[in-house]
Amino acid sequence: METRDFSFSELLPALRKLVNGRPCQKKRPGREPAPMVSVIIPAHNEEGYLERTLQTLQRQRYKNFETIVIANGCEDRTAEEARGRCDRLLVLSQKSLGIARNLGARMAKGELLVFLDADTLLGPSALRRIAQRFTRSHSAGTVRGVPAENRFAYKLIYALKNFVHRSSLHAGSSGVILCWKKHFEAVGGFDEGLEARENSELIKRLKRFGSYVYVNDVDATTSMRRYERRGAGRTVWLWIKLWARSLVSDIHQRPYETVR
Repeated sequence: METRDFSFSELLPALRKLVNGRPCQKKRPGREPAPMVSVIIPAHNEEGYLERTLQTLQRQRYKNFETIVIANGCEDRTAEEARGRCDRLLVLSQKSLGIARNLGARMAKGELLVFLDADTLLGPSALRRIAQRFTRSHSAGTVRGVPAENRFAYKLIYALKNFVHRSSLHAGSSGVILCWKKHFEAVGGFDEGLEARENSELIKRLKRFGSYVYVNDVDATTSMRRYERRGAGRTVWLWIKLWARSLVSDIHQRPYETVR
């Protein structure tokens, strides 16, 4: 049997392991630890979509995250669909997107918040890539939007939306909003009096803490129910009118049609 003499410097790591109960690991310079992510899903009458959305989260390769569902003002089985498929379920009698999101953020344990629409699906690598791409220099962001229906009109609309977000011509969102919890709390969260353009308004306030980022290698596949109900042209025209009105007047309490 081969024997070998060890110097003190060679034995030091092993001694530290015995004393501390764990091996000594060198810190990688310039590398931030992976953040805990809180995925917050407001859900109003979403029994037809929520199960698939939660299933995509259960298949995530990134494991340091939690899922919070806020069923608000539901008259269907939304809460039952969420029960057992998320880490925390909150049930509100009142329908309010802003209140639901703000409550979810208050309950969140993660430092990185991902606000996810209940009809939006994420691929298995989505949270891992978001945790890598959304850095401390960023304060708000979104990902690449993909229409769930393969129609030319929908693909054209989303190509334009993605271009506008990628080029920062407009800091908006496509089914997903990213931000740090400390920044979200500092600006007071979502404006609960807004039913339209509340995402853009939040992002505008968040940008005082850093830059807006479009994460182009994460897809968020969103249902086209609003386009199918109202028509693609009418939906786009509604957005344009809301954008123009927000520039010249107060759109608080301006109702936004719920499509289910």
